[in-house]
Amino acid sequence: MAKKTSGRGERDLKVKVKTARGRKLSSTLWLERQLNDPYVVRAKREGYRGRAAFKIVELDDRFRFLVPGARVVDLGCAPGGWCQVAAKRVNALGEAKGKPVGRVIGVDLKEVEPISGAETHVLDFLADGADAQVRDWLGGQADVVMSDMAAASSGHKQTDHIRIIALCEAAAQLGFDVLAPGGTFVAKVLAGGAEGGLQALLKQRFEKVFNVKPPASRSDSSEKFVVATGFRPAPEG
Repeated sequence: MAKKTSGRGERDLKVKVKTARGRKLSSTLWLERQLNDPYVVRAKREGYRGRAAFKIVELDDRFRFLVPGARVVDLGCAPGGWCQVAAKRVNALGEAKGKPVGRVIGVDLKEVEPISGAETHVLDFLADGADAQVRDWLGGQADVVMSDMAAASSGHKQTDHIRIIALCEAAAQLGFDVLAPGGTFVAKVLAGGAEGGLQALLKQRFEKVFNVKPPASRSDSSEKFVVATGFRPAPEG
């Protein structure tokens, strides 16, 4: 009798990593998790620079903001996975004939390896004049501002939460300066109780605000994503 399989054409094998001399247990467990993470495997197979690419894939599959012809700004874009997804979906290379061609601008504090279909620039988006610089690179306003940034970990959960919320609020403020009417803002936050101010800020300027944890976000992580759609510019005067 043939041995029963999972029906997916291949066996599910879990990789076990032995603790090597000089390697901490925490490092061994991290490596084991990476080797057994299906999103890590998919990222390598599909040519993405990291598993985080699938977070923006899943968010866009639901909210449909990376449409052909869209102009996108990716804040803190290193290593570039979100830019890779965006460039393909907005048709930045014009590969989808007959559809509008979009633009993708990625900015980071450090240089990023070139990404097909995207422009990357070294920029501190918190610096004075960063919004004007972004609009200049884009040649106008953006349809999407997105951020997968996280502040450097301090090891203190509440401190890290406050830092990433502050970073997200700053990204939102840049979005207010560069987004076209009807635009979308997407950013990573950490659950922890200090995000009420961010939610109130976004609800003032967007028609709808959603809080989402996509499947690609690890279940043991406190991260979630805010997706704000239908940007409303502030009235002049």
